[in-house]
Amino acid sequence: MIFDAPNLNRCWADLIVEACVRGGVNTFFVAPGSRSTPLTTAAAAHPQVRTVVHVDERGTAFAALGYGRATGRPAAWITTSGTALANGYPAVLEASQDEVPMLLLTADRPPELRHTGANQTLDQVHLYGRAPRWFFDLPAPTVEIPPAFVLTTVAQALHRASAPSAGPVHLNSMFREPLAPTPDGVDVAAYLAPLKAWHTSDRPYTTYAAPRQHSAPTELAHVQALMAEAERGWLLAGPMPHPADHEAAMALAETLGWPLWTDVGSGLRLGQGLGSPLVPYADLLTDVPSWMERHAPDVVLHLGRRLTAKRLGQALQRHRPRHYITVHPSPERLDPTHQVTFRLQADIRAFCEDLAKRLDARSAGHTAALVDAAQHVDTLLTDRLDGEAPLSEPSVARLLTRLLPTEQALVLSSSMPIRDVDLFGALGGARVPVYANRGVSGIDGLVATAAGVGLGHDGPITLLIGDLALLHDLNALALLRHLAHPAVLVVINNDGGGIFHFLPIAEAKEVFEPYFGTPHGYTFEGAAQQFGLRYEAPSSLTAFAEAYQGACAASTSTLIEVRTDRTATHALHASLRRAVRDLLR
Repeated sequence: MIFDAPNLNRCWADLIVEACVRGGVNTFFVAPGSRSTPLTTAAAAHPQVRTVVHVDERGTAFAALGYGRATGRPAAWITTSGTALANGYPAVLEASQDEVPMLLLTADRPPELRHTGANQTLDQVHLYGRAPRWFFDLPAPTVEIPPAFVLTTVAQALHRASAPSAGPVHLNSMFREPLAPTPDGVDVAAYLAPLKAWHTSDRPYTTYAAPRQHSAPTELAHVQALMAEAERGWLLAGPMPHPADHEAAMALAETLGWPLWTDVGSGLRLGQGLGSPLVPYADLLTDVPSWMERHAPDVVLHLGRRLTAKRLGQALQRHRPRHYITVHPSPERLDPTHQVTFRLQADIRAFCEDLAKRLDARSAGHTAALVDAAQHVDTLLTDRLDGEAPLSEPSVARLLTRLLPTEQALVLSSSMPIRDVDLFGALGGARVPVYANRGVSGIDGLVATAAGVGLGHDGPITLLIGDLALLHDLNALALLRHLAHPAVLVVINNDGGGIFHFLPIAEAKEVFEPYFGTPHGYTFEGAAQQFGLRYEAPSSLTAFAEAYQGACAASTSTLIEVRTDRTATHALHASLRRAVRDLLR
């Protein structure tokens, strides 16, 4: 196919796409555009490429982000020149901050049109600043440059995207006319002759060896020595890069006898029953000052990224442990509270397994006390939020985690949905993968992200999202038609920005509602109809359960709209926190 390319533009584009496929990238998210024609036609013609076409560059970029989250592998994002690139910037920032692999294939004008006032031309060189792990400005195709140059460039890009410090990489490709696959007089077969041996194989042109995963014995010995000083050690499980990390973290906690505090993004918060060493409800437990005085840790071992539970971080700032050890495969700082005393760059699964081999199984009395406290909190939440409780944001989050089928993936919107699931998610439900954009925690692009997760997960998905986040990303509902399995969107519509009720600005009555509460008055039945989705609007927990279970069994994606009151939600949160304080003090 590459040797039959009609012109040199298409030849280089074919090389790029083939190098991607051989490097493990076979899903391409494409937004229509003229300057990117060589890349688009090359992707469309490749028999091993899956293309997902969507009109909005922002949506395709976020879908590529979601795919990278679900698979741990980069998807390619193809877009044309000009402001199209700027529309992908939010997704690039999220991928960079949260270390999600992503390949940005952008088209550009040739050098003679740069800085000339040419239409749809802007300075695309390093347009995304320092967000990409690597940037390369591919020159306009010419026979003066050997074709292997294209292959080694793509190989380097994929290596940079997927290295221990994963993230987006940006290849900016200049193209002159002809952009369409029409002949330009170049003898492509002669130009590609040096690649005949590679072309007849199925291997990448350049293969990068995997980085070292295991920690040095001296590093493990140092961590072991620090942990040996602990009278009350805590193990924190934040979002971790790989599913294998989850079981390794649990096994290490069982060997240590330490309590394992689990974040909703860790893969361990849902689908587990209460029992040593698992401790959920971190944000509620650590919000009780007298309880924290009795149980504060002196040594913390933190696996993965930061936790959702804000009050856990605040409590550890007040009761600073003697040693705070953080383990993550990237070199990033990962220390927003400036407490880390030892930072180990290592594969989490390998670290946990290697450390466990050096330890003798032990029991820790303080772990049982923490698990017992979590059990009491769980009972309280069951009494207040389950059964015949009123329909509310906390009760929906709790019930949803009970109802999730095992084959689902759960995508959580920023703002209140992820906090509600972390705070109130039930125990003992299905163990499902959980995804959320918590790098820069924006509320944009979340429907598109969920669609990308669905394509990467290759199974049904549930998205719990707020009304403002859905309004941000309405056109991405069109991406759901690309999914092989139906999606369920649970939309919490509290007519505005519910999270602002939890901030001090809520006391400024004269500006709060119009500038922060921002009521909009919209409902989403019309949007569901426009994009061909089933629609449900339950008014009770029982009706919600029936609607959700029906949606999971349906052959078409469903939008379930849950109407709530922002003021009542804030009051319920406050009431539950008071009840937990009364219970544990």
